[in-house]
Parts: sequence; structure tokens; C-alpha cells
Amino acid sequence: MNHSAEPENKRKPSIHFSGIGGTAMVAGARLALEAGWEVRGSDVPLYPPTSEMVEALGVKTYEGYRAENLDWAPDRVVIGNALSRGNPEVEGALTRRMHFLSLPEWMKDHVLRDRKPVVCCGTHGKTTTTALTAFLLDRAGLGGGWLIGGQPLDFEHSASLGASGAPFVIEGDEYDTAFFDKRSKFFHYLPEIAVVTSLEFDHGDIFGTLEDIRRAFRLMLRQIPEDGWLLGCADDDEVMELMKSSFGRPATYGFASDATWRGEFRGYDDGFQNVRITRSGKEWGEFRLPMAGRHNLQNAIAALAVAGTLDVPAGELAEILPLFRGVRRRMEIFLEARGDLFVSDFAHHPTAIRVTILAARERWPDRRLVALFEPRSNTTVTQRFQPEITQALGEADEAIIGPIHRAERTPEKERLDREKICEDLARMGKPGMFTDDVGEIVEHVARLDPGGQVILILSNGAFGGLFARLTEALGKKV
Repeated sequence: MNHSAEPENKRKPSIHFSGIGGTAMVAGARLALEAGWEVRGSDVPLYPPTSEMVEALGVKTYEGYRAENLDWAPDRVVIGNALSRGNPEVEGALTRRMHFLSLPEWMKDHVLRDRKPVVCCGTHGKTTTTALTAFLLDRAGLGGGWLIGGQPLDFEHSASLGASGAPFVIEGDEYDTAFFDKRSKFFHYLPEIAVVTSLEFDHGDIFGTLEDIRRAFRLMLRQIPEDGWLLGCADDDEVMELMKSSFGRPATYGFASDATWRGEFRGYDDGFQNVRITRSGKEWGEFRLPMAGRHNLQNAIAALAVAGTLDVPAGELAEILPLFRGVRRRMEIFLEARGDLFVSDFAHHPTAIRVTILAARERWPDRRLVALFEPRSNTTVTQRFQPEITQALGEADEAIIGPIHRAERTPEKERLDREKICEDLARMGKPGMFTDDVGEIVEHVARLDPGGQVILILSNGAFGGLFARLTEALGKKV
């Protein structure tokens, strides 16, 4: 139901977002505003860019979680997946018998049913692929909407409602939905086109094994209608196995020789990657991508395949793609000082760390690369990926490992062993250090010989304020 079309004499529906600072939650609040809902929210103190995104909503936001935040009696209470029993706002909603639900539930019934969902899923590349796809379809004039799990540089906001009946591009997260719904979020997204970029073990706090993750993806794919599409990455063996579980029409993309949408890398030119794409063995088009890394080229081929499936001409897409500016904190230069580049990336899984470092090497081949890594995700704070993290950081010239996020929550014997990583890096001939003091990291970076370096910060969080502290200590923000 599209509430924006309700008669003027009818009271606005009202909705409260508990945990409004979550990346997806603030996007959902944006959609509710566009759809004509009265919106409020609450959260703990926030940091940029999320704090800026919440402030831009222009709605009443309560700092801290309290039952009294719900005294305005909203029609719906959306509870973020970071909240659980014991949270005073959660307890207030339950005690008052309020209509509470998860963001994916609300999206399913109030946004996605009226649209053609394009769901971008996978262990890696979801955000960039979502942003690329939304950008191509928007600039091609399809009138669609989107929800991107990050801050896109090409749109004013991370979400837009779009027109009823038009495509709606949404990031399909496999993480669980809410404390009362342990299914993956993407289970609620009604895909008419599903993109699967990759499938690898992650989220060890939610999934016990890789098979658990495979099962979650298979359940999502069962919802694709017969006339829908599954676009899977032909370069990923797990995805190719998953293709067998689709009830929709299958197609593949990537560099593999038998891919439906096959890309052929044609080298770099003025900072652009060039790629030639064939569709079902026939010449389709040549494209330029203003991003580095094979993984980003795969993401671009996926987005182009979606647009091509929706009948956007290749020639038009070739004019649009070079204009894409990316997503904040995805290989984003946030500071340039002393002749060095300071780059932020959201990578936290060891595979993402490795390909991001390699992409940085491609983009800046003549610079020394220093990787600063914050163990923050619920899997990387443990020893589950200890060898893989070591190998990934070994792709840099030097590695610095910051404090383990909420280290006290992980038993010491299960905690990531940063000292061993540095010892193993030393055996590889790579200098490494670890510290719990972010100030010490700033001082160490400041002592490095200036000029000709890339300082690559890998974190899916605030890294203890490292970004602002580096900017304050070393230079002016770009």
C-alpha cells in the first residue's frame, strides 16, 4: 500500500525507528518520510556519516533508549536488529502491546510489494553493486527507487521510494532480521531479479557453518517467480552451485568463458578500467569504469547485466557508467597530506581486505601501501580467520592492527591473536605492529617518511575516531 496516495483528510500513519542510526534503518526512515508517514526515531550517540544522514532526515530523534520515547503512540515501531530483550525501548513496546516489526517486514509490505525488487546479495560487493545498479537505472530514466547500505556519492540520500511499479534496487543482507526473527533480512525482499556476487563464510555469530549460509541463500532464491531472474557470478564456484536452486530464469556474469554476460578486461586508461562485454556470446558493448580492482569490475558487470535485462540499451549505459562516483568509505580518499593519500574502505572480511589492498596497488602502483586494520566484525574479532587475515594483510608493505572491538566479549583464548599476526608478517618480510591506543597509531603514521604512500584504513566502524584524529594531526580534509 502506498501511503503517499491516501486522502488528505486521513491522518498520517506514524512510525518510530528504534535504532534509527543503523545504515539500513536511516534509509528506511527516509522511505517512510517519502511515503507520507510521520517519522521519529531513537538511538545511542552516533558518528559520521550516519549521524549526518539521521540529521538530514529532519525528524525528532531521541538520544538513548527509553520506554518514554514511545509515548507519542506511533502506529508502528520498527526495531533494529542491533536491539534485543532488556533494551528499555524494546521492553516498552512489548509491555504496551504495540505493533512492532522489523525493517525488512515493513519494507516488504509498504514498499516492495508495489515495485519490482532487484535484490543485490552476496558475501562481498553488495553495497557497491547496489549503488552501481541504482545509479544506472536512475540515470537511464526508469523511475525506480533504491535502498543502499552506505552513503552513495551520486545521490542526495541512501534511499528513494521511486514510482509504484518501477524497479526498486535493494541491498540484500544475509544477516539476521531482528531478535524476534532470525531469518536473513533478504528473505523478506520478494526478489524479481536477484544478483548473487559471492558466497563465503561470514557472520560467525549468526551462522555456524558455510552450509548454514548456503541454506539461507537457497531459501531466498525460492521466492524468485518463474519469470524472474537469478544473476550469479560465474567466477565463484559456490554461486554456480547455488544457481541450481533457482526457480527463476538463470543467467551468469563475470570473466568465465561460459558466462552469459562475459566481461573481458581491456586495460586501464586515465584511471578507468575498460571492459568489453558479450551477451550470450554476442558482442554487447564496451564500457569504462572509474574504479580499480577486478572485484569492482565484476560488480559493474553485474549492474550492467541487470540494466540490460531491463532492456536499457548498451550504448546508453556506456555513457552513464563513467560518471559513477562511488560510495562513501569504499576506496574513498578522505585526506591528502604530506604527499600521502589517506584512503578509507569498509573491508573487514579477509577476502575483502585482500582484494581491496590489491585494488589499491592497481590504482596507485608506484606508492608504498600501509594497511591499518580494525578487527571489529563479530567474526574477525575471533581466531576464525586468523591465517586468512595474516595473508590478506601480507599484501600490503606494512600492516598496523588496531584495538579489537569489544575485546572483553570474546574469551582471550578465542580472540584474534594480533601478536602472532605481526610475528607471521615479520617472517614474510613485512613490518607490522598492533596496539590498543589509536593515538599511538596516529603518532606512528606521522613518523613515517612523508610522500608517495597510501595509508589504507580498513574498518566497518569508527576505528576509535582514527579518521578525524589523522585529519586533525596531519592535514586538511579533502
